[in-house]
Amino acid sequence: MRAAGAPLTWPSMSPFLSEPARAALARLAESDAAATAPDPLSRLRDIRSLLAELEADPATLHAVRDALTNGESWDDIAAAAHLKPAAAKWRWQGTDEEIAARHDAGRKRAVRPSSVPTDLPGDSVADAARKLGVTAQAVYLQIARGKLTARTVELADGRSYKRVFLDDSPVGTD
Repeated sequence: MRAAGAPLTWPSMSPFLSEPARAALARLAESDAAATAPDPLSRLRDIRSLLAELEADPATLHAVRDALTNGESWDDIAAAAHLKPAAAKWRWQGTDEEIAARHDAGRKRAVRPSSVPTDLPGDSVADAARKLGVTAQAVYLQIARGKLTARTVELADGRSYKRVFLDDSPVGTD
């Protein structure tokens, strides 16, 4: 731990930005200093490239960890990063392994299709409720009481759906 007011040192990082981040910054600076403005798509690519490199740069995580060591709160870190505290914690809290696992899980969720598959067996709870003229809560209650048959269908990508089988009721639930 360093003394209050002592300069912050970066043991193995001089300069503190990674080579890819410095290259992206240099490309953007060259474009900005050019006598003629680059085409809009080149500017957009350069800006987004720099943002992506800075987001992935280890210097960001080092800065967060140094701030925590210096006694800064997650609220202060989030404000400095222009994030909400929960988002800052999601990005940077924990060990490298915990962060990587959390980000991998987030990427897996992000690639899932956003719509419910149409070829699932039975009816959705909402569809069953419409067919029966009741609320979804009433369908769940009838399932719990054994008056309707339902099961959870899990897809290969990890998504799961409660399906109601009106023709088979009551047999059991899971």
